[in-house]
Amino acid sequence: MSIVIYILTAVGAYFLGSIPTGYLVARARGVEIRSLGSGNIGATNVFRYLGLPAGILVLFCDALKGYVAVMLSRMLLLRLTPSAGEVMIDSVMILAALCAVLGHNYTFWLRFKGGKGIATSAGVLVALVPAAFVVILVVWAIVLATTRYMSLASVLGAATLPFAVWATTGNITLIIVTAAMSILAIFKHRSNIKRLLNGTETRFGKKPIPPTTP
Repeated sequence: MSIVIYILTAVGAYFLGSIPTGYLVARARGVEIRSLGSGNIGATNVFRYLGLPAGILVLFCDALKGYVAVMLSRMLLLRLTPSAGEVMIDSVMILAALCAVLGHNYTFWLRFKGGKGIATSAGVLVALVPAAFVVILVVWAIVLATTRYMSLASVLGAATLPFAVWATTGNITLIIVTAAMSILAIFKHRSNIKRLLNGTETRFGKKPIPPTTP
């Protein structure tokens, strides 16, 4: 029974996380978001080309699917196995968190090319480690406010994550898992890091330069 629960959790969380919110919102406006800017389906690229309301909608939905994946896995586990102990509950929630983020980053709907996982990671962190989430949110906000680089704020927030979890929970399993999430988030931002080093990264709030026709 335990193996079945873990399999259902992994598959269900992946499918929920794989919903390509940014792509769907853009398509509803007649826009192929993957052909614009960074080509990313996340909230930042949507905001740049479709405006603040669309960006906020994508941000909220991407975070919500991560939060729901974790909390729904817990609820279903307790319904199916009322006697489940803390270790099993924690492991199921962690599995759901990881699979939801992987689903967003590598959605099968778009040939396994998805977003960068920041909003979805935020959603799972609110469910798993809310105190650590507040810490990295403060770091993210400070970096964004001082530099106006969304990518830099996301990378530094991700780098802070395992340390914030260590400081707020001391749970070694959560530290390892969030460290893996941090590495994945930074890896997904490798093109942004390269542009930051080259001085060509676009600052948040700056209107993108429309492509010129030869």
